[in-house]
Amino acid sequence: MKEAKASGLEGVVAAQTALSHVDGERGELIIAGAQVEKLAGSQRFEQVCATLWRVPEVDLGPARVWAAGRLSSLGQALEHANGMDALRAAVAQLPSDIDALKVTGAVAVFGAAWARRRQGLQAIAPDARLTHAADTLRMVTGAAAEQPLVDALDTYLVAVIDHGMNASTFTARVIASTQSDLVSSVTGAIGALKGPLHGGAPGPVLDMLDAVEVPEQATAWLEKEIAAGRRIMGMGHRIYRVRDPRASVLETAVERLERAGVTSRRLALARAVERAATQVLAKRYPDRGLQANVEFYTAVLLDTVGLPRELFSPLFAMGRMAGWCAHVAEQRATGRLIRPDSEYVGPMPASSDPLPPSQGEGH
Repeated sequence: MKEAKASGLEGVVAAQTALSHVDGERGELIIAGAQVEKLAGSQRFEQVCATLWRVPEVDLGPARVWAAGRLSSLGQALEHANGMDALRAAVAQLPSDIDALKVTGAVAVFGAAWARRRQGLQAIAPDARLTHAADTLRMVTGAAAEQPLVDALDTYLVAVIDHGMNASTFTARVIASTQSDLVSSVTGAIGALKGPLHGGAPGPVLDMLDAVEVPEQATAWLEKEIAAGRRIMGMGHRIYRVRDPRASVLETAVERLERAGVTSRRLALARAVERAATQVLAKRYPDRGLQANVEFYTAVLLDTVGLPRELFSPLFAMGRMAGWCAHVAEQRATGRLIRPDSEYVGPMPASSDPLPPSQGEGH
């Protein structure tokens, strides 16, 4: 009998990758050989895409223009109330033979169009001359963004571009391992990212901050939530036992915005809530190391940039799409069909039960 593995596949190496490395004990994230703290804020999203995709350069402008031409053929996809449902439905309709460039450009166009439709506004055509971050902001808000805002969104997209063998990346690689197409792989990944235990918490972080209102109420509010058995949004991570390095990257990006004259309404409150939550959680769960994760300061940064909270999870997908595409390519080049074993714990037939007639080979 094979040894049973830990629930959730913890400690099981499913693939070798040159794309990113996560050290949960040290609080370290390395993306293609560079620490995330060095990469985010110093390189544009397109530059990191080129590194992950192993191409000399990336221009997503033509891909966005191509994707905008498909908006009229998406049917009711962008009518979904949930942005991740809309994104999943829209991406699933892309041609199965497209490449990483087009699908990465498409998610920004589809996400922006969905956000504007939610406001009763028409989609804005992309401008291929702009960077991906600059054009994404313009397509959502309807106005050209100032450079500090563009830089902040670039920092965010780079910070979330890849993160080891997380649930959505594993989903993409499993689908790719069957020799399915890129669109099928990333559509599955979007479905995984939608879950609140993966990428669905940045918006609720703002809801939490709104509920706390002022720093003086943070501890009492948090203790009440924990006593009621509810999770504290933006705190704790499956891998990290210390503060998520991406939280520091994004907190620093908000600080840069404030130095550039863009005031955050929530930075001071967020810091107070984080301090209180760290203390309250350490007291309640002393062995779990529950500290701020990427979603905590994602919420503060994207709110300061001026983006609506319902778009936060689709924006996560916009950044992570480049990493998914890189993993699909890597899986195809170096991997094999991913087919783990399972341990059956159900009833066994009695020894006297006759075997059923063969119905052909099962899968």
